[in-house]
Amino acid sequence: MAGAVLLTSIAAEKVAEIRDAEEIESGYALRVKVLGGGCSGFQYDLFFDEPEEADMRFESHGVDLVSDQMSFMYLMGTEIDYVDGLQGAGFKFSNPNTTGSCGCGSSFSV
Repeated sequence: MAGAVLLTSIAAEKVAEIRDAEEIESGYALRVKVLGGGCSGFQYDLFFDEPEEADMRFESHGVDLVSDQMSFMYLMGTEIDYVDGLQGAGFKFSNPNTTGSCGCGSSFSV
């Protein structure tokens, strides 16, 4: 789906691992949200949540993703990866809508 929020296969495996470890109900989806704040103006948030009727819904590598409409305006076309390297492990967002980000990698501007 053009403009969708997608996971890489590695990120999807990590989401499944977290879902199993935390015993998250199968009816919950991974919510991708944009919050105000962070050193560049906005920051990402990921958590399991019940889908709401107004949510944008996506599926990527077997993972159900949801986003509220306001967040989706900033997330269109974003790919989420999982990296595990010398500087730590975590989800990495490749967002074509950003104009800048900070050194911590969890904050961005548009």
